[in-house]
Amino acid sequence: MYRVKEAFYTLQGEGAQAGRAAVFCRFSKCNLWTGREQDRASAICNFCDTDFVGTDGQNGGRFESAEALAGHLRKLWPDQPGAPYVVCTGGEPLLQLDDPLVDALHAAGFAVGVETNGTLPPPAGIDWLCVSPKANAPVVIEQCDELKLVYPQSLAMPERFTGIKATHFFLSPMASPTVTGAENDPVKQSNTRKATDYCLANPRWRLTLQMHKIIGID
Repeated sequence: MYRVKEAFYTLQGEGAQAGRAAVFCRFSKCNLWTGREQDRASAICNFCDTDFVGTDGQNGGRFESAEALAGHLRKLWPDQPGAPYVVCTGGEPLLQLDDPLVDALHAAGFAVGVETNGTLPPPAGIDWLCVSPKANAPVVIEQCDELKLVYPQSLAMPERFTGIKATHFFLSPMASPTVTGAENDPVKQSNTRKATDYCLANPRWRLTLQMHKIIGID
């Protein structure tokens, strides 16, 4: 059984794949926060701005088999030229993403991307792995395509992750989880300046902004 909060077709808004068309599959549940506001203050990751509770979102639901979920996602990809790409996110997708589902997604024609907090080992066969560590949670993934840090986090600053082998290194400015729109968020504005300064001083790292929020898409 796979539990999906929502699934939708959009453009990837962050990181090395920014601007690429993708089907996003947002799995329910996370191992660093329940998703309930009353638990935010005590959560390991207390700045999340994503609703991943339940299965009641757009194109969400419960799927009895890997093939059923892969077929559901394939219907969201347009019948046009272009290699199908799916991004498995959450919540924490590696609580549910397994070998049968990766195989079923590949059989449906998808390249498979994953956005994970890095606390769980990934299944084999993932085509693009983005790791985004949170707070003091342990990171068990030692190699990935993309390391993306929400910045700043006092317990997860870039210097902590020098041992991770990645092709791309990104800083994403932390926003206030309760404010909509960067223009109304002084926290986001301040952290964007801090992230910019860090990247200028440490050019291994690159700044990534949430393009999808800037242009007003999902």
